[in-house]
Amino acid sequence: MAPFVPRARAAAALRMKQIVLDNQSRMIRRLRAKLATERLESAAIKKEHKSNKVALEASHKTIAGLTEIGLSMSKKIERMKAKKQQARESHMECHHKMQARIQEVEDTIQEQHLIIEALVEEKASLLQTIQGLQEEHGSPATFDDEWEEELEEDPEEEELEDFSVDEGEIVDE
Repeated sequence: MAPFVPRARAAAALRMKQIVLDNQSRMIRRLRAKLATERLESAAIKKEHKSNKVALEASHKTIAGLTEIGLSMSKKIERMKAKKQQARESHMECHHKMQARIQEVEDTIQEQHLIIEALVEEKASLLQTIQGLQEEHGSPATFDDEWEEELEEDPEEEELEDFSVDEGEIVDE
């Protein structure tokens, strides 16, 4: 048995090496297939990343545009608020001036009423004085307030008669 044993061992060793090589070949094929799949996935991810990048840049441009519009509108709103405040202040100033004028006119009217009351009292006093003087001098006519009323004009006097006017005459109307 001795002569066949080294051959059998060599054959077994060769068979073992062949099995290892076959396993390594299968492993290499699986790794190559996996590498090809991962390359395809990587290419798809790169393509998706590129499209996401383009979409992100477009989104940034849109956001920048909207931000600019927002800032512009904020400035307009601030200007409108300032104009509104200015109008409110102007209105309040005008209101205060008008209130001052109204108060001034009311004060003037009050003063005029006081003056009128004083004049009425002075008139009454003068009338009493006149009546007293008339009674002292024995004057028959008493003084009354009729002089204040306007006399009505005769309607007959208001009617004008039509006269023919000759040439060269002067007419006073």
